[in-house]
Amino acid sequence: MEQMAYLFETIGSSEEEMVDFLADIISVPAVGPLSGGTGEKEKADRIGTYLIKWGLDGIENHDACDTTVPSGIRPNIELTMKGRDPSRRIIIIAHMDVVPPGDPGNWSGDPYQLWRDGGRLIGRGVEDNGQALTASLFAMKTLKDLDIEPVHDIVIFLVSDEEETNKKGIGHLLDENLLRKDDLILVPDHGEPEGRVIELCEKTLLWVKVTTKGKQCHASMPALGNNAFRASMLFGTKVDRTLHEKFDRKDPGFDHPISSFEPTKKGPGVDGINVLPGEDTFYIDCRLLPGYTIDEVLKEMRNVADQVEEETETEITINEEFSETTLHPTSPGSDIVTALSSAIEKVTGKRHINGGIGGGTCAALLRNEGYEVAVWETIHNRAHSSDEYILIENLITDCKVFAALFMGG
Repeated sequence: MEQMAYLFETIGSSEEEMVDFLADIISVPAVGPLSGGTGEKEKADRIGTYLIKWGLDGIENHDACDTTVPSGIRPNIELTMKGRDPSRRIIIIAHMDVVPPGDPGNWSGDPYQLWRDGGRLIGRGVEDNGQALTASLFAMKTLKDLDIEPVHDIVIFLVSDEEETNKKGIGHLLDENLLRKDDLILVPDHGEPEGRVIELCEKTLLWVKVTTKGKQCHASMPALGNNAFRASMLFGTKVDRTLHEKFDRKDPGFDHPISSFEPTKKGPGVDGINVLPGEDTFYIDCRLLPGYTIDEVLKEMRNVADQVEEETETEITINEEFSETTLHPTSPGSDIVTALSSAIEKVTGKRHINGGIGGGTCAALLRNEGYEVAVWETIHNRAHSSDEYILIENLITDCKVFAALFMGG
């Protein structure tokens, strides 16, 4: 207990160093190519200089080839610390990439220059996934600085491509067989302000593109055309009502307890206000509770589309843009949940709660391959928003929880 107390005290005294590190790494944009960025190489190099300076050994690079970024690679870093019992490994997976900041006018400052507001740290990527990346690295660094040997081997993976496809990140690690089924795996990429919920399952994800085709003409003579936008709005209204009525089961274990069907992105339309559109495109983000299938949802969408086509004499196409089905929720009695629960209670005194989320993490890919994975951290869910922030106290607390996990829970 004295050793653990000293470990926690040292972490607490490292606050300024942790904040400085986080500020430095978020100053390097790491946006993927599908979002108009150049990838994670520069950020990975910046992190690498710290790992060398801290004297952390066991560093391996697992670069994935990608000709769409200037460097030609998407970096993935593996960092290992040996423990007393090497028969099992404790794994933490954090990601280096971030989403674009969006309209700079919606931010109170430069998104890539971290600033403080009381106990908050604000900047793009501080929550998603800078807090977890910083906390996990400093947990390992503190053990090394204090010459404390963890109970098992510790491995921290810093991956690319989490915000886009996962193919060049966690998918690449799986292709390279770098994970084992008996690993205790934690993905710190979702949580809630109290830091109690351990996420064991994610909703099935479905992204759909809806294209409506009519006939373009001058807006003053609508009888000469067929307004695809009007038909699209009719479809959107009807399909929204139908899906919410058909898939209305509730599960209070999820942070949003029902399935969601949200119209999101709007495709480009006509340029002129006086032009009646002959084509319209929009997208729907669907998050399905376990027990509902993608095929069921697409079938209902098609039924509604058939009705609207007949009513409006338009043509409606429904394309599945992307989907990810959660096949194997993590067992509540798995070793990683038991160990993580013990660590949380040791640091915060709180008993954990099992839960599920509608958002997507790379844990879903691992679970579908048969790995037991827990998702946890202490955050206010400001990811992808303007003025994204974390609390300094949560950064320190999570670092202590990771250190306690490394020490055996």
